[in-house]
Amino acid sequence: MWPLPTLGPARTDRSPDPGEHVLNPRLVAAWLAIDLALIVAFAATGRSTHESGLAIAGILSTAGPFLASCLLTWGVTRAWRSPAALWPTGILVWLGTALGGLALRALLGGGMAVSFQLVAIGVLGLLLLLPRAAAAVFMRRPAASG
Repeated sequence: MWPLPTLGPARTDRSPDPGEHVLNPRLVAAWLAIDLALIVAFAATGRSTHESGLAIAGILSTAGPFLASCLLTWGVTRAWRSPAALWPTGILVWLGTALGGLALRALLGGGMAVSFQLVAIGVLGLLLLLPRAAAAVFMRRPAASG
């Protein structure tokens, strides 16, 4: 067998790449969990607003394409490197989740009204970007001395 091509030189050490953030795995997991929970909240709110019921299976069927797209986007963009960053992580996670979720929803035969598409893109933008914007503001604040 031939060796598989790599995207860069083989690394033999476990040190991070220059410029790569070294994060606590729990913090990375927390950011991913927040993204996924907000997507589920988006689906539950939409179902509630349209009186579609709040059964777990229904919520997950609505959220499923967006959850899958979010996970795929996290993997493709390696969002775990800087999960709290508004740019590029937040923007890429938002666009990948919203556009990928809409594409999957269309492939699965889900409703694709233009109004739904606009609401999905806008609301997911707010939900996935606001926590990162808040984190950016919080991280820039000087520590209180006391």
